[in-house]
Amino acid sequence: MRKGWQQKAKGIVMSDVKSSNDSIIIFDTTLRDGEQSPGATMNKDEKIRVAKALERLKVDVIEAGFAIASQGDFESIHAIASQVKDSRICSLARAVQGDIERAAEAVKPAQASRIHTFIATSDIHMKHKLRMSPDQVVEQAVASVKLARNLCDDIEFSCEDAGRSDPVFLCRIIEAVINAGARTINIPDTVGYAIPDQFGAMMKHLIENIPNSDKATFSVHCHNDLGLAVANSLSAVQAGARQVECTINGLGERAGNASLEEIVMAIKTRQDLFGLQTGIHTPEILPASRLVSSITGFPVQPNKAIVGANAFARESGIHQDGVLKHRETYEIMKAEDVGWGANKMVLGKHSGRNAFKSRLQELGITFDTDEELNLAFSRFKALADVKHEIFDEDLHVVATNTDLASGGAYAFDAIQVQCVTGQAPTTTISVKVRDGEAFKTIEQTGTGSGPVDATFKAIESIAESGAHLELYSVNAITQGTDSQGEVTVRLSKNGRVVNGCGADVDIITASAMAYIDALNHLAMDVKTHPQKRGI
Repeated sequence: MRKGWQQKAKGIVMSDVKSSNDSIIIFDTTLRDGEQSPGATMNKDEKIRVAKALERLKVDVIEAGFAIASQGDFESIHAIASQVKDSRICSLARAVQGDIERAAEAVKPAQASRIHTFIATSDIHMKHKLRMSPDQVVEQAVASVKLARNLCDDIEFSCEDAGRSDPVFLCRIIEAVINAGARTINIPDTVGYAIPDQFGAMMKHLIENIPNSDKATFSVHCHNDLGLAVANSLSAVQAGARQVECTINGLGERAGNASLEEIVMAIKTRQDLFGLQTGIHTPEILPASRLVSSITGFPVQPNKAIVGANAFARESGIHQDGVLKHRETYEIMKAEDVGWGANKMVLGKHSGRNAFKSRLQELGITFDTDEELNLAFSRFKALADVKHEIFDEDLHVVATNTDLASGGAYAFDAIQVQCVTGQAPTTTISVKVRDGEAFKTIEQTGTGSGPVDATFKAIESIAESGAHLELYSVNAITQGTDSQGEVTVRLSKNGRVVNGCGADVDIITASAMAYIDALNHLAMDVKTHPQKRGI
């Protein structure tokens, strides 16, 4: 029997919670919280591609953005709500009228929509950020949920910084917002402070002590500052949470969020422990991971669980021998179940435009105009002339290149590099620079300590951006010495941080493309989030 929230929890002990509901709702926030990673900003077309990949993955709820943050965010959410049919589309909103009304307008075209509103509940946030009393916070939360409920039939309420909030106050405010119409209650570990046993015990306490908790689905949203986001999420699931908020590749601000692929496969693999299921179509996990990595420029580390290049690799002789004799000796899941082995080479230099277009559509990549398709096809043909085998990873890169046709301020044209032992390398680069509706070509030469350094200096002498280089990294997209090298460049200027990506079989060319791509992102409209940190 539940107790009233007035009784303060003491000596909470973790134990199993039985539930008649054996399904876990997967709430993906790659497009909102994931995009808050420094440099991970996506444009509308890129967000739509990711949303469609999430739809193929059969994600239950897609948090498409923060509608009030910018006009671009609003338009992206609206477009996703118009085009995605099989997932519920959600927008985040602070517990204020303007945010909620903007969110409702953004998700209006969706077949199934949700408004996700939040307010901080920890003493430190209420005192120093909100400068509101607990009574005022409860009053504003209730009013906001009532407003949202009049605009949308599915309302989620989050207690920001719940992990450091007083359990008594949490019980009070959650009971009030459930009475006001919230049907999903999210308990976020906003700053990644929680430890699994403690966090699960808190979730259990809330469910057992809030009188109307049976009228809502409890959710969890964990950050990875201590590397415990997945562990904390699974502990909350064991304690009764039936929605998990997560991101592809664990993308997110600071150390990231709970990883969708790890949550889903843990629940699927350990049926003996959880006895639960998700609706995720797991063979789409790897394609979604690679798409997000390609678009954001955040490479996946080789030893990353589930989607890392080494996740299913075996080098130890003992392990190899065991797997050959019986797979389950060293493998707890099948590589094919998450998409490994599904992406085979299907195109080459003799492939036609229709075959190219069809394969891109299978990968969830579409173009708004024939001109964009033709440009991508030209890039594909150029690649096929120098690379015999074209893989799906290559196609993702071909389709995501930024150029003047897609509104960029700069575009790569040509490059010549001279490297002689004992002499400083020299790069002469030609860049197309947007000049109104037309463009002009500018050529410049740079000298540096290496060919990449010389290339970046030559580009900077054209752009004069004044940006600071924060990161330069190179990864091979596929196997073989003819693999495209994917380069990520991170630039910062006046507090803004952006990533640029470039890929080519020539690393210097890829580096130039990546730097130019980063410059294009710097030239885009600045997105101003109403808060620096989300839940």
